Amino acid sequence: MTGQLFAHGAERVELPGKLAALRTAEAAAIVLLVPGYTGSKEDFAPVLGGIAEAGFQAVAVDLPGQYESPGPEDEAEYRPAPLGKVVAGLVEFLARQGKPVILLGHSYGGLVARAAVLAGAPIAGLTLMDSGPAALPDGPRRVALGVGEPLLRNQGVAPAYAVREEMSARFPSWVSLPTELKDFFRRRFTSSSPFGLLGMAEGLRDEPDLVPELAAALADRPRLVVAGAGDDAWSVETQQDMAARLTAPFALVPNAAHSPNTENPLGLLEVLLPAWQSWR
Repeated sequence: MTGQLFAHGAERVELPGKLAALRTAEAAAIVLLVPGYTGSKEDFAPVLGGIAEAGFQAVAVDLPGQYESPGPEDEAEYRPAPLGKVVAGLVEFLARQGKPVILLGHSYGGLVARAAVLAGAPIAGLTLMDSGPAALPDGPRRVALGVGEPLLRNQGVAPAYAVREEMSARFPSWVSLPTELKDFFRRRFTSSSPFGLLGMAEGLRDEPDLVPELAAALADRPRLVVAGAGDDAWSVETQQDMAARLTAPFALVPNAAHSPNTENPLGLLEVLLPAWQSWR
């Protein structure tokens, strides 16, 4: 099976805050992987083995309110800043082992990872993947957020996902997905907190540009910006500009759009691992 159901060999664990996670065996350094909106730890399943083989312990987490992690009934707690404090605390917990912790944030998880650095997370390096300098720009993904909000508020999570699934059925890429993967997407979405889905969506719509603050907070710590060559969320040009403003290397993953971790995991590992090895 491909994508989120890829066989990974990691163990399912619970971290402080009742955060569900997938964790590979102990190693000399740790990589904490933070998923995006409507995502989960399973988004990183295709790369966990490769990260472990390279000598890192991979820890992929469900943020509060995502899939198997409980969360508060307050939409404001799902903005990047509050979630960033949660991730900063998790980094501090992992760092108590005396090992460097590298942080990767994907999409909305990138905004959360940025907030974690601004909250003082003691990271050894930061990777932003298919994320942006500010709110999600105009486009189909932002339109979808607007369509989904009243459904979530007025009908609930399950009916909202039914409409989402009906819209997805118009695309051949969705039709061709294995039934098991479609079932997983449905189970994950309907298990997630409606407060979390609404709060994160609002964060995606109004997060300010905090690149200068991030650059200052990182100081001389290493950083990397990575994007799928066909990203349809934040444009490649926008992410290139963000990398330049962070004085960070920028890398493109070929044959990938917004989620290289599932679309071209080997290509993504070819970008990430050499950088992380040099940081360690």
